Amino acid sequence: MNKKYFFRPLVLISIIVTIAVSCGKSSYNSNPTPTPPAGGGGGSGTTTGAVSISAMSYSPKTLTVAKGTVVKWTNNDSYAHTVTSNDGTSFDSQSISGADAYSAGGTYSYTANTAGTFEYHCTIHGASMSGTLIVNP
Repeated sequence: MNKKYFFRPLVLISIIVTIAVSCGKSSYNSNPTPTPPAGGGGGSGTTTGAVSISAMSYSPKTLTVAKGTVVKWTNNDSYAHTVTSNDGTSFDSQSISGADAYSAGGTYSYTANTAGTFEYHCTIHGASMSGTLIVNP
């Protein structure tokens, strides 16, 4: 057997394997730098806080964060809710869509750039559905 014809398939196989391995490499970063979501309050948050909306309630009911924190509410109920400050001016999510069998619920993010205590509620379901955001300086 001619050596030239014997090595051609080996070279071709080596090229195919190299390409397959290169294409299959993951770009997964095991230590990603978090990118905070856009906040409703302007500025850039340095840390994040999370509130779950479920069973007609905010959890945790009271969240304490540092000034500059991005707070993210996630609606896990199957119907819409809002996150609206009781003063009517600090923040207002408008309607946040609910979760269903086909998609996750909507979210609302707010950058807490002002220190203080902010009580909030769902305008759809009234004052019985309420929470408190405490922002430390």
